[in-house]
Amino acid sequence: MKLDPAARRLSLDPRDPAFYEDPYAAYARLHARAPVVFWEEYGHWVFLAQGDVDRLLRDRRFGREILHVSTRAELGLPEPAAHTARFDAIDAHSMLEREPPVHTRLRTLVNRAFVSRRVESLRPAIAALAHALIDGFPRAEPFDLLEAYATPIPVRIIARMLGVPEDEAPRLLDWSHRMVAMYAFGRTRAVEEDADAAAAAFADFVRATVAERRGRPADDLLSVLIAAEEAGDRLTEDELVSTAILLLNAGHEATVHALGNAVRTILETGADPAALFADAAATERTVEECLRFDPPLHMFTRYVLADTQESGVALRKGERIGLVLGAAGRDPAANPEPDRFDPAREKPLHAAFGAGIHFCIGAPLARLELQVALPILFERCPALRLAERPRVRDAYHFHGLERLMVTR
Repeated sequence: MKLDPAARRLSLDPRDPAFYEDPYAAYARLHARAPVVFWEEYGHWVFLAQGDVDRLLRDRRFGREILHVSTRAELGLPEPAAHTARFDAIDAHSMLEREPPVHTRLRTLVNRAFVSRRVESLRPAIAALAHALIDGFPRAEPFDLLEAYATPIPVRIIARMLGVPEDEAPRLLDWSHRMVAMYAFGRTRAVEEDADAAAAAFADFVRATVAERRGRPADDLLSVLIAAEEAGDRLTEDELVSTAILLLNAGHEATVHALGNAVRTILETGADPAALFADAAATERTVEECLRFDPPLHMFTRYVLADTQESGVALRKGERIGLVLGAAGRDPAANPEPDRFDPAREKPLHAAFGAGIHFCIGAPLARLELQVALPILFERCPALRLAERPRVRDAYHFHGLERLMVTR
């Protein structure tokens, strides 16, 4: 890590194991000396302070797309690559990548299907699945808790919620992992081509599922979205496909790592599960502190929509800025003693789910899964221990583990 605080310049390879295995040491140094800095490897300014991250996620001077206010020629942007056309077609209709008024319409339609009572109704299913998975844990030898517990819960639950067969989970995971690789630092042409192929296969699967559901509506989110389209709310089939893929990807990718990171934190800090999950209030505090202490998503980028000034930095239209969600919760100005895991901390400030119009639509589901799955795990497995030092994935933007080997 090379930092020039006076010039506010940072050189730090996101693929350096010393960084991605524990980015919080770097964050601490940046919070102290340069919480707004130009990250040379990414080629844009990044903001790390909790207050800045929260504010800029809501600031309408910035957005997730730029071509609604400019042209490629004006900004000097290259034409879309032919070899990622199918991936880009899904992104083009994703509410995560759109701004109002398109985003407003898409978000409103999905909100209708993602109502709180529908999410809460999944509590018994999450608990039953957690118990069933634990019943299958090995008793004598070490096993990977990510594979045995943290992954199947969110994958199967979001599939069930959408109305996708749960036995399709392995294919959904494969497509999702290959698509999400597009957001990694330093991706290659091979990664891009593979993500494009995965996007095409995923889209074909969703279209076939939608066609089947049109003929046989069910009590699931996909049927609700189809009905909204047919009722004249102008959700096109392309938008329906992109929305389903977004929910399936986002509905498990982050939650898998939120669960894994939380278990790792609890085991490494020696926190007492009986106190952590003593009641609903304690469980809620513990989950929020886990999300603050070691969140799964660390970087969220936005475009500058018009020439502007921010924190003494001149920003030009079409540039990107990075909001370091993973650093926000470790800001000492927002959370005293930020590097101490404190499950008794009242209302810890963090940005694990973002903020503003792109606040994670699945946050209630993710919180519910954590609040149900963690207490059951530690109640059923009181002797749970790490079997080896957890290994972090080489994927800085999604901070999570390669595997979490434990014994029970």
